[in-house]
Amino acid sequence: MDSFAELAIGIIFYIAIYIPRKTGYTNKAKHTLHLNPVNIRKTGVFMNSGKQKKDIDQEIKIQKQDSDFITETIRQRPINKKKLLRRTLITAAMAVVFSLVACLTFLLLEPVISNWLYPEEEPEPIEFPEETEEILPEDMIADDSEMEPEPEPPAETVIQDEQIEKILNGIQLDMEDYAKMYGSLSGIAAEAGKAVVTVTGSVSNVDWFNNPYESKGQTSGVIVAKLPKEILILVNYEKVIDAESIVVTFCDGTQGKAQIQERDVNTKLAVISVQLEEVAKGTAELVKAADLTASSSNSAIVGNLVIALGSPLGNGNSVCYGMVTSNNMSINMTDSYYKLITTDIYGSQKASGILVNLKGQMLGIIDGSHNSDDMKNLVSAIGITELRRVIERMSNGRKQAYLGTHGIDVTPEANESLGVPYGAYITEIEMDSPAMEAGIQSGDVIVGIREKEIHTYGDLVNALTERQPNETAAIVLMRQGPEEYVRMEVDVTLGNLE
Repeated sequence: MDSFAELAIGIIFYIAIYIPRKTGYTNKAKHTLHLNPVNIRKTGVFMNSGKQKKDIDQEIKIQKQDSDFITETIRQRPINKKKLLRRTLITAAMAVVFSLVACLTFLLLEPVISNWLYPEEEPEPIEFPEETEEILPEDMIADDSEMEPEPEPPAETVIQDEQIEKILNGIQLDMEDYAKMYGSLSGIAAEAGKAVVTVTGSVSNVDWFNNPYESKGQTSGVIVAKLPKEILILVNYEKVIDAESIVVTFCDGTQGKAQIQERDVNTKLAVISVQLEEVAKGTAELVKAADLTASSSNSAIVGNLVIALGSPLGNGNSVCYGMVTSNNMSINMTDSYYKLITTDIYGSQKASGILVNLKGQMLGIIDGSHNSDDMKNLVSAIGITELRRVIERMSNGRKQAYLGTHGIDVTPEANESLGVPYGAYITEIEMDSPAMEAGIQSGDVIVGIREKEIHTYGDLVNALTERQPNETAAIVLMRQGPEEYVRMEVDVTLGNLE
């Protein structure tokens, strides 16, 4: 039995030592063969032997000492650093490419998906109401044919001039009466002033010592339209055209950022827009658009009281009262027909703002650049009648079509005595303009454009506001011949007035 046990132990040693070496079995850990005495006792050899427990333990101890050398260290496969680095770089590059493709796809598809999910409504074209004519005193007299027969009134008391003078001399005004009159004017100015704003343009620069500083230019503007998403403001753009940022200050002192929407080179005016989300809710409810329905071309306004709002004295939030002295002075501009309103208000040469009548209606936007040398400090304004179409065009973001003409109206005297046909009489042609390239000359009378009849130079200007740059228009004109005016037709490709 002892020899059988030794044989069994030898077989176990052989399996534990030589077979792993022959088969190439590897493991990262060290393997040590241990004989469990419990297992040995469970074998039949030891269960039937007569040896004592002490001898068994002694033999197990010897066997354990003999088996301590049976250890095997498995070497780890060496790492290929180049291959690992290459795989890492490829993985990182693929991640970058995937991120770029994902970003590009999102940027391209986001507007399409947003418009599909939340389509934006097309803004409706902005149209200003037609002007209301002032009634002249002579128009108030009805013709006999228009009068209906009325019952005979009782005998009237004839009042002599002396009696009228006596009545008027009996009327005396004290300081309270004057206070009431000026209080009424102040109320009109306050209500109309809700449409007046201060526009500030800021530009950052560096001085000679490389110190940064900010320069600002201010001017007064007027709200011409309140839309569901934005407020449109008319302003002289010379103070803000090169500004890095434009800030609008409303009548209650709150501010909002603005941007230029469209500008007009002739008048140096621009329409800027302020998004309603930039404006406080209370301010949006307080401010209002100016009333543009007044007529500035009617001679009835001459001699009437007017109020200058904005910066008539050169500083913001100033108010002046005065009287209209004239409204028939033409301003010579390319493809334009404007009338200058003059007043007796003494202000600043840098005045800006608006003129309003006693109804609070806007008569014009203040512009002193067209004043003559002897009236530099008198407040003048470009009339709203001729300016209304330009404001409407800029509010809708349309460009100004350019023909390149200067002209006047044909007077009845010229028509009767000289036989000049009614139309837009051309006095000057701009060099290298579309009109010059089409062969239009000074002295021609334009009587039609695109099947629309032209009776005055103002009709020609209004027709051009309806056209677009780079559009071809058929112009009908009358040119003086040896004996009479000859009808001609030319095609003109309109340019862009910039």
